[in-house]
Amino acid sequence: MPDHLTIMGRQQVLADFGQLALRSQDLDMLLQEACRLVGKALGTGRSKILEIGDEGRSLLVRAGVGWDPGIVGHLSMRMKERTSETFAIEAGEPVVTQDIRSEDRFVFPPFMRDAGVVAFVNVPIIRPGGRAYGLLEVDATEPRDFGEDDSGFLRTYTTIIGPVIDRLLMAQELRSAEERFRLTVEAALDYAIFVTDPEDRITDWLPGAQAVFGWTASEAVGQAAAITFTPEDRETHQDRKEIETAARENVAPDIRWHVRKDGGRVFIEGSTRALRGPDGTLRGFLKIGQDVTDRRAAEERLRESEERFRQFAEASSDLIWIRDAATLQFEYLSPAFEPIYGEDREAILSGDTLQRWADLIHPEDRERALSMVHRVRDGERVMNAFRIVRPSDGETRWIENTDFPLMDEAGRVQRIAGLAKDVTEARRSAARLEVLVAELQHRSRNLLGVIASVASKTLGEDGAAANFQARLQALSRAQGLLSEFGSDTAEVGALVRAELQAHTEVRAPKVVVSGPMVHLTVRQVQNFSLAVHELTTNAVKYGALRNGTGQLSVSWTVDRDGRGRRRLTLDWTESGVQVPPGATTRRGYGRQLIEKALAYALEARTEFILGNDGVRCRIQLPLE
Repeated sequence: MPDHLTIMGRQQVLADFGQLALRSQDLDMLLQEACRLVGKALGTGRSKILEIGDEGRSLLVRAGVGWDPGIVGHLSMRMKERTSETFAIEAGEPVVTQDIRSEDRFVFPPFMRDAGVVAFVNVPIIRPGGRAYGLLEVDATEPRDFGEDDSGFLRTYTTIIGPVIDRLLMAQELRSAEERFRLTVEAALDYAIFVTDPEDRITDWLPGAQAVFGWTASEAVGQAAAITFTPEDRETHQDRKEIETAARENVAPDIRWHVRKDGGRVFIEGSTRALRGPDGTLRGFLKIGQDVTDRRAAEERLRESEERFRQFAEASSDLIWIRDAATLQFEYLSPAFEPIYGEDREAILSGDTLQRWADLIHPEDRERALSMVHRVRDGERVMNAFRIVRPSDGETRWIENTDFPLMDEAGRVQRIAGLAKDVTEARRSAARLEVLVAELQHRSRNLLGVIASVASKTLGEDGAAANFQARLQALSRAQGLLSEFGSDTAEVGALVRAELQAHTEVRAPKVVVSGPMVHLTVRQVQNFSLAVHELTTNAVKYGALRNGTGQLSVSWTVDRDGRGRRRLTLDWTESGVQVPPGATTRRGYGRQLIEKALAYALEARTEFILGNDGVRCRIQLPLE
């Protein structure tokens, strides 16, 4: 039984803590002082408060005296079934341990043994409503029999501590909520938030209202809320109608143009809500509105853009289509679909639109056309042509598609789209033109053959007549290549190889031909092919192709001349040739053609060197 002084001391502790609880708003300081007072009252000088955390799975040493600073506020231990702390909290009763060295009911945290704790008593701290906050634990470093008077005192002590903790935690939560609300209101600068009295005079003007409307709080407070309404809305009393609706129905929409202090206008989407007291009396109105002027303008631009697209798509004779990338189903088909495909647009847009479209494609082209759709979904841009069989007349038509992916902001394919046109008539015209051109080329070659035959009959087949015939044959070969390449161009490599193959086998290392793909126009082909013919016949008669000892290299490159034009540079190089004496000074027709005719007809620059080792010729001409 405690003596009178002990009882008086403990009562003083309760009184001191009560006074502190009335004055203090600092929970950490209050808990720390509670530990100091109880440690002093029980004469151990050591105590701690354990706070339940982690949703009831752990205990944190929230406050304490007589403990290492690394323990208090830092150490957390798991709540286990065989600990005295868990037992006390679950039972709601104090637990006394006289000597942990002989205690077999519980297991004890290692940090307590390390600190030399031998005996302790812990008491649950309960918040109002029966919610457990944690434990108050008084520790001793020597065996001690904590009696019922000690437990009773501690239960009284924790009965005071529990409501104090609850009050401070609730105040802390309230302050946090108020701070969050303040930060939210101050940060929501695109939301105009203000409060008016029952007469709709402004009483509270928050930062968002200033940001949206331009008036400061000192300028706005006391003014009628009608200052934010447009003159035309004030004339029709829309400001009064809005608060009358809110007073009657508790809320009224506010979706209209408003005015700013500078006279500019903002479009607001919001509402006005009635504020009522506990007895239902109208206290005023809360007005919250978002400035959506930019969004509204963007939506208007989008609507205008969509309308322009619709008008363009409906006026276009080409088909415009859009598919969802995930399902490959049509989202849009322009009206041109019906005259091109000969099928009702609404019919193709129902059900499995991919399959309905595929059914219109010619069976031989269907698989390829579908593969193109999947390639576009994978991010490719493709062009393809396929045939369809129109249901309306059974006619086979050629369709040319340009398909491309449409990406979202993350760069993923969201939709695929394309342009399609009926190219049947264009293909037929191209085919007829090819036939006409082929016929013209055939007639040109026949005419060259007739001229060669007339020359042979008239002049004989030797000497100048033979040379004339050979040149006509070179022109005929060039005409054949023009026909093969589409009548308006011929490729340099093909011209060179055709002329060489007419006289010898083109095979390395005796003959090496190399260079990039370069096309010459009709005007260039005839003169160029004659130049190559003259070089070839000269090599056959006197140079690298005369016997098996020489070598010939024909190579070409493309670069830019001094005027920035693309230029072909062809090098004809013979080696290993024994040129007959006197041949180096000979200037025949071929050399004149290369040195003079090419320069005159094609603006070419040429260099022709007939040395003792063979011919070296360079031809440079601008590409058109």
